[in-house]
Amino acid sequence: MGGVPSLRSRALSVALIATGRRRRFASAEAVRARVAQTARRPASHLPPRSLGRIAEVSRAFVGAWPVYDISPRGSEAVAQVLYVHGGAYINELVRPHWSMIRTLVARARARVVVPAYILAPRGTADRNVPVAADLLSGLIESGGAGGTVLIGDSAGAGLALAAAQRLRDRTGAQPSRIVLISPWLDVTMSHPAQPDIERADPLLARPGLAEAGRLYAGTLAADDPRVSPLLGSFEGLAPLTVFTGTRDVLTTDSRELLRRARADGVDVEFHEEAGLPHGYPLLPVPEGRVARDRIVDLVRAAAEL
Repeated sequence: MGGVPSLRSRALSVALIATGRRRRFASAEAVRARVAQTARRPASHLPPRSLGRIAEVSRAFVGAWPVYDISPRGSEAVAQVLYVHGGAYINELVRPHWSMIRTLVARARARVVVPAYILAPRGTADRNVPVAADLLSGLIESGGAGGTVLIGDSAGAGLALAAAQRLRDRTGAQPSRIVLISPWLDVTMSHPAQPDIERADPLLARPGLAEAGRLYAGTLAADDPRVSPLLGSFEGLAPLTVFTGTRDVLTTDSRELLRRARADGVDVEFHEEAGLPHGYPLLPVPEGRVARDRIVDLVRAAAEL
């Protein structure tokens, strides 16, 4: 665990509180209003035009999913990444996601495959997990450049982990490594430590998250492992790297993952940063830069496998 958070990180948390970002998850009604707004005016998931300066960008469809394929311009990729974005299952790709993807392409020299998966309530776990597992399977089977790293942040980490579990059950195949950034792995929001942590969280609140989780669960129970992969088996999964911060109400998911995965014999590299909020590896703060450096190193290491 890191020590005192940097001045920039503390200032960012203050700014997030001041702008009222947590109101988006303050209640089930707030989440339903957000979903209704998105249904009326769908948000764009298009990559920024600036990405084309350093990468070859193409798009195909896997079923109803637009899937972006992004490779370094002018050189061969040395590894491949499946990147599954966060957003509580109700929000599209946004600028911090694309910034991370740019880092993976430019610095890790990776081919990055990015699904713009169908959002809840249309996109539910019983529909999305099999498609994500198929994407992961296809990347692993294709071989391509180097190894395959599965990366997910927040809700995307939950979908990524559930896809890895499904693929393990189906064929036993696994990526070279699974990287989970501030993962949301248990949508029941029932951990007894969460109320205390929530008071210091500048971004997230349990009522809205529970509603977003309910929408994503669809007809499944919230504790079904397809919805909440923390409650599934970790046996036979690829090595895991996890990043979390102590001002994140979801840090309990990361701590439980550490305990359960190691009990199932899985190697876990665990990074918990004191005083950092949800998604800090995607943020423009010193601790985020250190986390991104580590992720780049992990992807480069996959190229040597």
